[in-house]
Amino acid sequence: MTATSPRIQTRTFGSLRVHAIEAGHLKLDGGAMFGIVPKTLWERRIPADDRNRILLTMRCLLVEHSSGLILIDTGLGNKENEKFHDIYGVENAGANGRTALEDGLAQLGVRPEDINILINTHLHFDHAGGNTYVDESGTIRLSFPKARYIAQRREFDDATHPNERTRATYLEGNVAPMQASGQLELIDGDREIVSGISVKVTPGHTPGHQSILIDSGGERAVYLGDLAPTRAHLPLPWVMGFDVEPLVTLETKRHLFKRVLEEDRTVIFDHDAEVAWGRVENDGKAYVLRSEQA
Repeated sequence: MTATSPRIQTRTFGSLRVHAIEAGHLKLDGGAMFGIVPKTLWERRIPADDRNRILLTMRCLLVEHSSGLILIDTGLGNKENEKFHDIYGVENAGANGRTALEDGLAQLGVRPEDINILINTHLHFDHAGGNTYVDESGTIRLSFPKARYIAQRREFDDATHPNERTRATYLEGNVAPMQASGQLELIDGDREIVSGISVKVTPGHTPGHQSILIDSGGERAVYLGDLAPTRAHLPLPWVMGFDVEPLVTLETKRHLFKRVLEEDRTVIFDHDAEVAWGRVENDGKAYVLRSEQA
């Protein structure tokens, strides 16, 4: 696999410096990404390849905080085989055997042991795969040896007890080492993690999915996670077929986007291959970006 140099975009929200790191790309079935939305509509926004897959990024956030470095989501990691990479169109190789996320952190002068807190929006393989890595002996280890790993208890319970529908997205190697490490902190519901960084439960994609709120110096943002993975998913009914509870997703979007408008929050996308963040408006028909930064 060819190594790619990760794109990093940086913004400041109050006293918090936030780096959006592209931890590689993957391709997922367009029909699954847009659920009941007809292909004639969604393909105008994101074109499909000859296997009906659309290009997505795996965008992680690194937050420089006075209490230490905070990493939000970790992409895919290095544990999956070539067949897996072919199915999902994965391109996340870095230089010298590293992943793109590791390269991105290195570009910012950050070592894995420098991460103080790791927050997962949820534990699907493209968001939590980099929580762990496989070393040269084939042993799976924690990627961030000094970090507190934070996830919702409901999400962890679902990840450790998957059913026939969710088994393909919750992979044991991403989850079991956290449980065994003693570094995993499970939380129940909305919580301020450190000053200016909070989690808000935003169910639908999974029952335990959470989004990340950034509030500092009067500036506000929200990392949506898979509640709305791309700007094409901003309209309320544009909900993924992957979502476990699609009607819950719709209502969660309704309530959160109302708050986003009221508080003029920047929205940050985890999977949009072109746009990292922007401001939202309601044009009378649907939620759309009123401004965007690629």
